[in-house]
Amino acid sequence: MSTLSRCAALLLMSSAFLSRPLPAQETLLELSTFPKGEVVVESAAGPKHAFKVWIADTEPRQRQGLMFVRDLPADQGMLFVNQPPRPASFWMKNTYIPLDMLFVDANGKVLHIFERTTPLSLEPLGIDAPVRAVFEIKGGESARRGIRVGDRLRHPALRAR
Repeated sequence: MSTLSRCAALLLMSSAFLSRPLPAQETLLELSTFPKGEVVVESAAGPKHAFKVWIADTEPRQRQGLMFVRDLPADQGMLFVNQPPRPASFWMKNTYIPLDMLFVDANGKVLHIFERTTPLSLEPLGIDAPVRAVFEIKGGESARRGIRVGDRLRHPALRAR
């Protein structure tokens, strides 16, 4: 890909956050450079569910999210951490796999789940309530594991008060 084509492609990329496009001077980050951690979902429907996660805790990481990822194992995901909590909206542009998006308050309570989002869609998905985090996992995993609104996520960024 020529330098001109690469610059044009970067200009066209947009973010997971509709209001924050990926600036042309930024390049895609390697997921291996994202901080890693574990999220445990405590579900009223049954056992705890552990996920290995990448942490999107900076604007560049949040803008990129899981764009261009071609496969996501069932036990992995990405945790977008908002400081301070705020309403959040995502879209699926440049995201090739369906995802479940769990919108979570400051205490780790799941407020809303968008299940099996449509890859490459420009439709905004979000809620008006302030969220401390958005947790993305492989599409269909919420239903398969019995994860529901009201369940709790455990991660150091989500401290129960």
